[in-house]
Amino acid sequence: MARVAIITGAGRQHGLGQGIARRLAQDGFAIVLHDIGETGGDIAPEHGVAARAEAEQVAEALRADGAQVHVVFGDLLDPGTPATIAQEAIDAFGRIDALINNAGIGYLFGPIEEMDERHLDAVLGVNLKAPFMMIKHVIPHIRAHGDGGRIINIASQAAKSGFAFASAYTASKHGILGLTRSAALELAGDRITVNAICPNHVTTGLGAWQNDFMSKARGQSVDAYLAEMRARIPLGRPGLVEDTANACAFLCSPEAAYITAEALNVSGGEEYH
Repeated sequence: MARVAIITGAGRQHGLGQGIARRLAQDGFAIVLHDIGETGGDIAPEHGVAARAEAEQVAEALRADGAQVHVVFGDLLDPGTPATIAQEAIDAFGRIDALINNAGIGYLFGPIEEMDERHLDAVLGVNLKAPFMMIKHVIPHIRAHGDGGRIINIASQAAKSGFAFASAYTASKHGILGLTRSAALELAGDRITVNAICPNHVTTGLGAWQNDFMSKARGQSVDAYLAEMRARIPLGRPGLVEDTANACAFLCSPEAAYITAEALNVSGGEEYH
């Protein structure tokens, strides 16, 4: 029987979630691929989330490569969505072995004094509350089969360092490390490891939008902003989707069975604490 991984926020073409899904499928996981499925307004803009058609295209590409994929749509700001995702995984595949909390709002940026409280609530809701609730709802299903499991929270370099104009995002990512460490201690007796991955900048579609926003906020061209970024990364380049996906695959592997409560930097040496 295939191991089963839930990956939230995995419906964008060339996104982190898609890359993680592809990599875990290569390792034999059946994939429960989640995304919101609707775009519109300032909370769910096209550059930030996947519409239904895009997520279905991602799923079809995985199936074409031989993966078993079940797609589930739902807004993680809706309190009922985490339980629904977990139950659909059970209905589709009969078990849950891994949860990858990848969904996140990384586009509601701006100065603190201009931050709309509604935007703050959305960032904290998707980036911190939703992972908490996803963990809550998968625990009984992982525990039920008795084989242990993996929970991985996709955090960020912003989980360890501050970033101007991204205070809500940074606060949410700092919070996810507290959740990771506490859940790891709580679930160790069930052989459920809980870790976080902290990538530096990855130029996905959303990442390109972030480059444009941050360069304008700093009064730079995008080229100058990216050149400055490369100069401060010891390995000389921003992150790739595959860098995070490979780290995720390792943490889901048997070789990582003794690793828990960690926050793994995947940053080319830019972040090292």
